Amino acid sequence: MPDILSRYHRLVEAGELRADPDQAAAAARLATLQAELEAVPPRGSTLWKLLRRVPEPPRGLYLWGGVGRGKSMLMDLFFDSVQVQRKRRSHFHEFMLDVHARLREARKSESGDPIPPVVADLAEQARLLCFDEMVVNNMADAAIMSRLFTGLLEKRVTIVTTSNRVPDDLYKDGLNRQLFLPFIELIKSKLDVMSLNGPTDYRRDRLGNAKLWHVPNGPEATEALSASFFRLTDYPVEDRAHVPSEDIPVPGGRILHVPKALKGVAVFSFKRLCAEARGAVDYLAIARHYHTVIIVGIPVLGPENRNEAARFVTLVDALYEYKVKLLACADAEPDNLYPTGDGAFEFERTASRLMEMQSDDYLARGHGEE
Repeated sequence: MPDILSRYHRLVEAGELRADPDQAAAAARLATLQAELEAVPPRGSTLWKLLRRVPEPPRGLYLWGGVGRGKSMLMDLFFDSVQVQRKRRSHFHEFMLDVHARLREARKSESGDPIPPVVADLAEQARLLCFDEMVVNNMADAAIMSRLFTGLLEKRVTIVTTSNRVPDDLYKDGLNRQLFLPFIELIKSKLDVMSLNGPTDYRRDRLGNAKLWHVPNGPEATEALSASFFRLTDYPVEDRAHVPSEDIPVPGGRILHVPKALKGVAVFSFKRLCAEARGAVDYLAIARHYHTVIIVGIPVLGPENRNEAARFVTLVDALYEYKVKLLACADAEPDNLYPTGDGAFEFERTASRLMEMQSDDYLARGHGEE
């Protein structure tokens, strides 16, 4: 399979990507890493014995930059291109949820420090770990990350991660941040830190001047949202009947089916999200996993569909918390979505958030940023 740099140049030549010096430099660095990873002989092979020593693991990469600069696109190309058997790619929030679940299980054994066995299990499963959107918003993550990642690097795991923030700004102003500082120093000493911070927000650029909130529901609004989906994902319009779906994990062992999902963009109907029995854990899983959510078929709300309205409020709160971009079609503008009756006053806060989520300031924020 061609390396990531060759594939990147082909996309530029085909007009699917715009030439970008920062992207080209990042692709070149990832191509070097790909070659280094593929040059390491498989674990336990006779080549290791001939070398008479354990080969040094390739040095990883911390790729940071503003929203929509192409970090996830390059990660897609790299992960798909690199030919190693034990590799894992995950959204950073999902990875940390998995880590905390593993730690809880390890503590049940009461055999001491739970971090080393968790590190050992993760290192056994993957020698390449790729993370999208590294961001640290809570003390529970901050408190363990230095020891966790030190252990992974000592186990010869190569780490590649993207982030909207330079390492020094991770967990900025967080509670007990001094406990997190060793992790920042670890990143800067063990990974190459590289910026991908060109002047163009391609994600916003692809939206152009497209409306984010369409009224009323109907074929015209649905077609407009469909066009936005194809622009955001580069999926060919002629294959609209074959847009992939996805299943994402929800804490508690459940799986949430996403009817249409590609490159961090998910499409749902209001009925699937809010008429079915769902809760905050479902909506948080969606918000963590997708940088953009498209919702069709939002009705006017009121006391007669109070349960659906309550779920919608929880959904909007989750999307807002993780700065997810929201595109939707509805039968009313946000300030008229719950016009009268019991619950209308409480819905005003949600309407205000829906209006803010269409602002340039909100759209400029990175996914997961507080």
